[in-house]
Amino acid sequence: MNPLIPLLVLIALGSQSQPLFAQETLPGLPVSSSPEIPPDINGFRSVIPAPVSVRPLKVAIYDGEGSSKAGVEAVMKAVTSIPGGDVVLIPPAQMGDVDLSVFDVVVFSGGSARVQAKNIGELGKENVREYVRQGGGYVGICAGAYLSCSGFDWSLGILNASTVSTRWRRGSGYLEQEVTPLGQSLLGEVKGTFKVRYNNGPVIQPGSSPHIPAYTSVALFRTELAENDSPAGVMVNSPAQAVGTFGLGRVFISSPHPENTPGLENLIPRALLWAAGQDQYPARQGNTP
Repeated sequence: MNPLIPLLVLIALGSQSQPLFAQETLPGLPVSSSPEIPPDINGFRSVIPAPVSVRPLKVAIYDGEGSSKAGVEAVMKAVTSIPGGDVVLIPPAQMGDVDLSVFDVVVFSGGSARVQAKNIGELGKENVREYVRQGGGYVGICAGAYLSCSGFDWSLGILNASTVSTRWRRGSGYLEQEVTPLGQSLLGEVKGTFKVRYNNGPVIQPGSSPHIPAYTSVALFRTELAENDSPAGVMVNSPAQAVGTFGLGRVFISSPHPENTPGLENLIPRALLWAAGQDQYPARQGNTP
């Protein structure tokens, strides 16, 4: 079975349903959170359509060293743009003993994955792993995507992925990405390429864990950055966003930063809704580009 078919139930774009809010964008989200981000980067259009079917979510966001204030705030706005969306900020010291089962999704945003991992410690990492294993949702953006990968001895190991190179400082800028055919079930019927802000996010490849199902790409990079002696030619057609499962839970990762890219304001709300739908995600086989 196509692993993303159940998304049509959760965030369907069917013409039979009446949207709960305007299709152009979810309310309460910034056009641009920084003067450095051109507001017209995607031509003043909403690239990702708003989800039609939503439900209240309770979301935990890691808030501490290793995560930027701007990134946390952008994710908070994405959560609260969903009717009934509620946010609880979790400091590093509490990540090891907080009861995560009361949340629909846990989010680690951009910053430094190694610092995030160090600050939550082994108890914090195991608490997050067990939460996802038992059916919780995980959304990782940039640093949070690195943190999810199985290819590091310091990471969570909940996504069967490694990075193509240890030279991670690829640079910052705006890259083209494109939604895959399977990814349209999650991100909407988006045709062609569009821009997304990128800042040294992971370039992933299939991991080698025999215990974690392979990931599915939902969007691919179509251009690349390769600064600071990082390898060229490896980023194009690699996942910009991907999904996977760990135990009973769902994992969504984004290498770039849609949460503060104008025109992509609906991408993270869709990711959160998908990650929260843990009861409808079947097992999958093989990496699907």
